[in-house]
Amino acid sequence: QVQLVESGGGLVQPGGSLRLSCAASGSIFSILTMGWYRQAPGKQRELVAAISIIGSTNYLDSVKGRFTISREKAKNTVYLQMTSLKPEDTAVYYCNKVPYTPGGSWGQGTQVTVSS
Repeated sequence: QVQLVESGGGLVQPGGSLRLSCAASGSIFSILTMGWYRQAPGKQRELVAAISIIGSTNYLDSVKGRFTISREKAKNTVYLQMTSLKPEDTAVYYCNKVPYTPGGSWGQGTQVTVSS
């Protein structure tokens, strides 16, 4: 079973940037697509961005043009570069495969707080 460890979150002012990292304990490249999800307080977890094994990407409409997902095979790592952050981006961010398999495990996530 692949273990996922997210990092890179923090407190940032509106308009700021952060780069999230997701390190996998095993090879994630046997999985077709990986994604970043987020869960804000009182809301359901949602898929923010996804990247396929060949590098095709998809984004939630509200983050298009601001977020960029990428993957580095040699490091078994998936990244999320976030720019022009808004208060509504505040959430705990997780990485996992896409689509998520119900009952599958999640990492601890990384908190992103956008506030002045």
